[in-house]
Amino acid sequence: QVQLVETGGGSVQAGDSLRLSCGASSNSFTCMGWFRQSPGKEREGVATIYTVTDRPYYVDSVKGRFTISRDHAKKMLYLQIDSLNVDDSARFYCAAGWANIGNCRPEADVFTSWGQGTQVTVSS
Repeated sequence: QVQLVETGGGSVQAGDSLRLSCGASSNSFTCMGWFRQSPGKEREGVATIYTVTDRPYYVDSVKGRFTISRDHAKKMLYLQIDSLNVDDSARFYCAAGWANIGNCRPEADVFTSWGQGTQVTVSS
């Protein structure tokens, strides 16, 4: 089981940018992702990265504003969020698991380790 710790959330204004970070206890997985959940809504996957090649995948709703990246040496995963809007307010979670390049997707049931999340609140 990989231990994951998210940081970087906060209260920001619409239009601001934010970078979320996720520290992992190891690199022993092939797929990492960012998910978010707002009160009363289901958890939504927003981006994943296949760690063997660092190939990213984004859901359509965040393309162009979210950027997932990682630093293998530091065992860190990042999510850059630009042009934040109030609909981005949510608790963001980091997850890790095993997948091949074809199923490293937010909707795939491959994530076995989860962090506690970091809260992002966007005000207008």
